[in-house]
This record gives sequence, C-alpha cells and structure tokens, in this order.
Amino acid sequence: MNKIKALINSLVAGLFATLTLLSISASANITVLAWPGGPAEEALRKVVDHYNKTSDSKAELLYFSRDNFFDKMLADVAAGSKDFDVMLTATYSLGKYAPFMTPINDMVNEEVLSTFSQGAIDTQTYQGTVYGLPTDLSLHFLYYREDLINELLSNSSWQATYAKISAEYLGKEMKPKAAEDWNWDDFIASALFFTRSINPDSPVPYGTVLQMKNLLFNIMIWQGTAASYGGDWRDADGNITIDSDAYRRGLKIYKDLFDAEATPADSLSYEYAEANAAFGSGKVAFYTQWSAAYADFIKPGEYPAIEGNFTITNQPAGDMGPKTHFHSLGLGINANSDKQDEARAFLSFLGTNEAMSMFLKEGGQPPVTDPIMNAHAGDRLDMLMMAEHTAKYGKVMNGGTEGGAFAIYANMAENFTAYWAGDMDVDTAIVNVTKFLEAEFAK
Repeated sequence: MNKIKALINSLVAGLFATLTLLSISASANITVLAWPGGPAEEALRKVVDHYNKTSDSKAELLYFSRDNFFDKMLADVAAGSKDFDVMLTATYSLGKYAPFMTPINDMVNEEVLSTFSQGAIDTQTYQGTVYGLPTDLSLHFLYYREDLINELLSNSSWQATYAKISAEYLGKEMKPKAAEDWNWDDFIASALFFTRSINPDSPVPYGTVLQMKNLLFNIMIWQGTAASYGGDWRDADGNITIDSDAYRRGLKIYKDLFDAEATPADSLSYEYAEANAAFGSGKVAFYTQWSAAYADFIKPGEYPAIEGNFTITNQPAGDMGPKTHFHSLGLGINANSDKQDEARAFLSFLGTNEAMSMFLKEGGQPPVTDPIMNAHAGDRLDMLMMAEHTAKYGKVMNGGTEGGAFAIYANMAENFTAYWAGDMDVDTAIVNVTKFLEAEFAK
C-alpha cells in the first residue's frame, strides 16, 4: 500500500513539475541576460513588465553576479549555450563577443535613429557591424557634498587648516576651490582636510572613498586620473605607453590617499555598492563614481544624510584637463538562440521612443536623442550633463574597443590593486601590465 501511495505521489509531483515548466515556457518566450544592480536594473524590469503586458512575445530577465560576469557570459556563448536569447553587450568587449552574436544592422531603421543618435549606435558597432542597441551610457562624475564644500569656501578657519594640511602633505599652501575647478592636487588636499584622523574638526570621517577592489570596472573609474595627464594604452604607432609619467602620477594619487587613510581602511574590498553606501551614509565628503549612482541618490527618503546636499560635476583635471572613461551597455542577440525572431521583436521594442522614454523616467541612463531627453529628463542633472561631458571629457583608450580590452582591464586591476595594497612596487606593476598589453595586441 505504501509503495502504491509513493508511486502516486511521485507521479503527481512529476505532473506538477511538468505543468510548472510549461507555465514558465508559456510566460517567458525569451530570456534576457542583463547587467545587475543599480537603477538600470530596476528600470529595465519595469520596461520588460510593460513589454510582457503589451506584446504576444514574453521576456524573462536573468542576472549573473557582477564578479566575473563577462567571463561567464563568454564561456556560455562559446560553449553554445541557449540559456539566454538576448545578452549584454558593452563597448569594451564587442570584439570578443561578436563571433557569438547575431548582427542587427538591418534593425537600425528610422524609429531606432529617432531614439538613439548614430554616435550611440556606433558604441555598439564592431568593424562596421551593429551587434546591440545601447540601453545605458556610462561615464564618471565627481559627486560632492555642496554644504561641506561651500563651508570650506567661506570659512576662514577651515581655510587656514586646509592651507596647513596641504603644506604638510603636498609641500605647498593651497586655497580651496570650487569643485568644478579642481585639479588632482585639489582633490587630494580636500580629501585630507575632510579626514578626521588628519583634521579632528572634520565634520565627516573620510574625505573620499576609493574603489580599490581587484575588479576591472574599478580600473575604468581610476583611469580618469592617468588619462587627464595624457596617459593612453598605446600611441599612434602602436607602441605601449603604460610606462609613463601619466600612469605613475595617476597610480600615486590612489596610493597616497590610501596610505594617508583618507579613504576607509577596507577600500581594497570596495566597488560600486560599497562606495555608494559610504557616500550615501554621510561619512564621505566626495568621491568619483559611475553616472548611474545619481538616480539612486535623488530618490526621496533613500539617503537622508545627503538629501538635498550633494551634486555632481566633472572629475578633477590633470595637465590635459578633466577626463572620463565612457562606454555604453546594450543588449544584443545570442547567435546560439533558437528564438531569433522573438529576440528581434524584443530588441525592436527597446529601440522605440516609448521604451526608452520609460527607461529614462524609471532611472536608466539611455543615450537617447535630444527630443526624448528634453521631454523626459526633468530634473535629472546626470542626464542633462552626460552628452556634454562625454563630448568634452570622454576618453576611449587606444585599443579600448578591441577584443582584448576586457582582459587588459582585468590585468590592470590585478597589478595596480597589488601596488595600492603594498604587495607590489609600482615598477613591477607597470612592467607586468606593459608585457600583458604587448602580448594582447600581438595576437
């Protein structure tokens, strides 16, 4: 009797599992692998929900961990995986993923070009072939507490302390400047001034927060320092130019601030989320961060410690002025997918004014045309500044869109983080990175 009962239970369980799979299949015709975290994830979820309510085709979102995201995606598509039909694309990795993606040049029609500029489409183009539609433009801003910087600019007692600290640490007495006029010495001096272990009267524990985890995306933030001094991966003749004054100066900025404890002691484990938490909690006066963070910080009630007291501007200047890394993330089609038509239908929807207007209003940062931007950006200062800052300060390293770019960033993260942590001298780190670039570009 017990055996019969067990058999019946097993059959019922199997039937239930089958019905569940059929239900999932019916409600999710395609799977979309997208970038996790931040306001862009929330915005995309709402856009996909709208798509599912208004379309015969359905989409389901899939997210990997940010750590090793692209390595896992590459391993999957290279192995012929059909676990996702639509996949993430990025300016800096198109060359690596292009062999496993479906070209979509024919989808760039009048509707798409009324949604995205040709320049935005170009960030998803490799060797003349379009592989994705750009959903997010990413660059870096200096986020700072207006209340603190304004006090520094008007308080003579604070200014006297600032001059004393800058003389001690930088060898010269400095006067505070408006944040938009900072060079990297101003950044350093201000970070030291607002660090309580250096200035006991500082209203915050730390001047800044540096993202120093061994993670390639952190190198993208950092490289604005080297680029502002004229640094590049290679010159016009293809010679590797990492061993340069520009790179040494940029690396030293992070090293000096970390050693001076002007950033939290555990910054070597910090990336996007940890840095946002530090600034959003009111423990930090300013920092450089991805443009995506702005949409989170302006949400009413989310970050009371800084609400109404922060703003953004360009990163500090080097000899060549301010510079910022920039790229676009987008979505394209996995060539392994058996659902090419459904994937194309989803991308066609993403390319409409309707979809990107919704994405923008919900907190995303799409590189949309001026009519959409002007109609829907509202008080999103980040969106209103992005096009100008990309044009004026944007820097793509020579080789930064080629197939090996992703691996280069990862190698820099490994070596430069070791230098900042005190586990490697700067000469060894630069030699290691130089040799790696020579090998990558020789392939």
